[in-house]
Amino acid sequence: MELELRALIATVKTPALATLLERTLGSDSPTWKHYRDAPAAKRYHHAYRHGLLEHSLSVAAAVSALAEIFPGIDRELALTGALLHDLGKLDTYRRLGAEIEMTDVGRLHGEIALGYARVRDEIAAIDGFPTELAQALLHIILSHHGALAHGSPVVPCTREATLVHMADNLGSKLGSFDRVQDALEAGAKWSGYDNGLGAVAFFGAADAGSEPVDARLAA
Repeated sequence: MELELRALIATVKTPALATLLERTLGSDSPTWKHYRDAPAAKRYHHAYRHGLLEHSLSVAAAVSALAEIFPGIDRELALTGALLHDLGKLDTYRRLGAEIEMTDVGRLHGEIALGYARVRDEIAAIDGFPTELAQALLHIILSHHGALAHGSPVVPCTREATLVHMADNLGSKLGSFDRVQDALEAGAKWSGYDNGLGAVAFFGAADAGSEPVDARLAA
């Protein structure tokens, strides 16, 4: 995963964004080791060691690919936002052995506010970081949950913020499917209702695909 992350970061040529990524995710940066090992959640998705890296990498890879398909998107801005959108989780969660718990500041401030503060402070330390670029990037951080009811203080108002939100939501949902499937009893195809998915989950489609079509119709 680290090699994939480094390859993505290397495609960012905008000087201010490249400097920001080096300061936050460079192999010698103070935050890298924490980012590499941190969980992405307490329970719902990627709630394990390296979960933050795995989730952020998948969101960034999706954003990078989709930016080539849809016109009008600043790919490097969206990619940087995807890599940094959950940076606040470094302050929100901590691992205690096999357990993950929320920190006091995580409960008091929330991961979006904490991530915004981290990225804003790093931007402020970079001489000449363009103001409009900073505003656009911080908007991605602030809006990535997509709705006020889901904890974002603002909703996505740019192409890049909308793309990162959608990719983040998809990654979270599919990560929840993994968690739910891992908890199923042997042979079970249906889960119970899951809050993370907002639905029950079905895992029998792959098995059904191996059965002849006529037999499935007859059944």
